[in-house]
Order: sequence, then C-alpha cells, then structure tokens
Amino acid sequence: MTSLLVIIVLVLLAVALWQLTKIFDLTQVGTSSDDSQVASDNDNNVQGYIMFGFLAFIYIFTIYGLLKWGNLALHTPASEHGLLVDSLMNITWVLIFTVQVITQGLLYWFSFKNRGHKDRKALFFADSNKLEAIWSIIPSVVLACLILYGLYAWNNIMFVDKDEDVIEIELYAQQFKWTARYAGADNTLGKANVRLIEGVNTLGVDMSDKNSQDDIVVSELHIPKGKKVHFKMRSQDVLHSAYFPHFRAQMNCVPGMVTEFAFVPTYTTAEYRELPFMVEKVAHINKLRAEKSVELVAKGGTALDPYTFDYLLLCNKICGASHYNMQMKVVVDTPEDYKKWLSEKTTLAQDIKAAAAAEKPAEGTAPATDSAAKVIDTVKAVVDTVKAAVAKVAMK
Repeated sequence: MTSLLVIIVLVLLAVALWQLTKIFDLTQVGTSSDDSQVASDNDNNVQGYIMFGFLAFIYIFTIYGLLKWGNLALHTPASEHGLLVDSLMNITWVLIFTVQVITQGLLYWFSFKNRGHKDRKALFFADSNKLEAIWSIIPSVVLACLILYGLYAWNNIMFVDKDEDVIEIELYAQQFKWTARYAGADNTLGKANVRLIEGVNTLGVDMSDKNSQDDIVVSELHIPKGKKVHFKMRSQDVLHSAYFPHFRAQMNCVPGMVTEFAFVPTYTTAEYRELPFMVEKVAHINKLRAEKSVELVAKGGTALDPYTFDYLLLCNKICGASHYNMQMKVVVDTPEDYKKWLSEKTTLAQDIKAAAAAEKPAEGTAPATDSAAKVIDTVKAVVDTVKAAVAKVAMK
C-alpha cells in the first residue's frame, strides 16, 4: 500500500510540473523569444560548463566511493593462489581507472574546447591513419598482456598434478544446503549417482565400490593449513556455484557432471581471526549489533548474538527461494587438529549399518505385530465374556 501511495504522489507531482510549464508558456505570450531551435553562443557556453561540472561530479564521486566503501572489499587472501588473483584484480582496476580518468577528461575537455561558436566552422576529415593506429594498437596490446597474464594465473591455479599429494573432498550441492564427503584413508572417492540416494545415503554413494567403504560424510567442512585440497563438486538438482570468498575460489556445480577446484589454505581460522583488519572489522560489526539490539530489546524483541568470524562456503548462483541461506561453515585447522577431527568421524558404511540395525527389532522380543495381535485377542475374549454374562442376567 505504501509503495502504491508513493507512486500516485510521484505521478501527481509530474502532472503538476507539466501544468506549471504550460502556465509559464502562457505568461510569455507577447514577449520576444527565439524559436529558431538553433543553439546560440550563450547556449553552447552553458552546455560546455555543464559538461565540465558533470566531469567533476564523476571524479569526485569516484574518489568518495573509494574512501567510503573501499574497506568493504575482501582483504588478505587465505590461500596461496589468492595473492595471484588479487594481483590480477588490482592490475585490472588500475587499468580501468587510468583509462577512465584519461578518456573522460579528454572527452569533456574536447567538447568544451570545441563548443559551437558563430564565427567557428567545424573541420571535417574522412579519416586519420594516425588516430586509427593509436586507438587500435594501444588497447590491443594492453588487452593482450592482460589476457595472457590471466591465462597464466588460471593455469597455475587449476593445475593439479596426478602424482601430487592432495586431500580429496567432494562438495555436494542441493537446494538449499552443502554436504562434504571425504575420501578416507585410501584418498579415493567412491563412485556416486543420484539414483542411489536412499535413507542415510543422501549423496547416492555406490556402496558396492570398494573405494566407498571408508568415505566420510559431514555437514561442516574442515581442511588443514598448508595442504592442497582437491574439491570435486556435484549438484543434485539445479545449477549451484561453490564460492569460497576468502580463499578466492569459485566453481560451478552442474547437475550430471563433476567439476573441480584446488587450493592451499594459508591461515587457520584462529590465525585469520587475529589479523588486525579482521579484529577491527568484527569490533565494528559487534558495535552495530549492540546498537541494533538496544532497539530490538526496547520493542520487546531478542538481542542479536555477537558476531564471530568464520570462513564460509556460499552458493553464488540464484538457485531458488532460500538461496541466501545456502552456506556451510569452513574450518581451517592445523594439520594435527585436522587429523584428530577426521579420526573421530564415522564412515558412511558404518552409518548405513547403524541405521539398518536400528530398524530391526531387538533380539529376544516378540515382533510388535504379534504383541498387538495378542492384545486384540485378549480384548475380544473379555468382551465376549461380558456379553454372555449380560445375556444370562437378561434371561433371568
């Protein structure tokens, strides 16, 4: 309703302004005016200064944006290849801003300098080989260097040697959650297919595959610092995208195929929390939460919990109504803590056996159906006895 009222008010204001312009035109009847539709020197001067004003606005707003929101950009990367990605991004930003400043400045300066004048005649020339060479060769060389550097970075990031010692982990995406499967002691993931999903086997792991017997399925991702982790990604339903912002990693999860990505974590969760910029950021967030909590409590609500930083795995594709909530906590441990954590987890095979055992009746007890039948028979016998007694009393 509020939106509708705002729209109505805006429409009425537009109509009122239109009517005011008509009234203004009527007041000018009888006065001398220039209706030639040809710009005068005064018009050209005004337009020239307006263009310079717009150029100043662009530069001022750009600087303001960098100062105001520059701190919201991702800070220190938490993976080895993150430095390479940030370097490529920073080079791109520098090029974009440099070109923007130069081209916009030249565009508006040229428009102002060569604005219309009654005593000036425009110079027309069909072509200029020099200008054509300048604006063709320079961008081509710059883009070629940028693309080659990008390909170099991409190949370094995506290359995983077959003989390299890596940790194999599968990331399984579905609306709207993530599940991780560890390869276990053999470091080889068992085969899987969505057609095999049943009971606790929510990932469709093929339990007839020998490599599946030591696979471990968890809902919280733990990875060790300083060790390359090779992720293989699947999707159960729609297109998702596994996004690790602090590790500068992202890969689409496509139904019907396996995609992959690998990186080496460089900071444990505890170490990243202690970085100066993160300490300052968390303090700022908690200050805002404390202020908001005062408002909520005053209205009878519940105060917000303090914020603690954690690495997150997010979905970077709009995959449905609860897309915003599709995330998984990622914990980077020391190698020793990681081994300890993993050793405490049960395998998927053990989980399936435990689930099957829980469904069977305990030994030495009668099946539930037999017990129920005996109870029903006993009730029937009592009812028949009562009926017979009542019939005898009625006959007497």
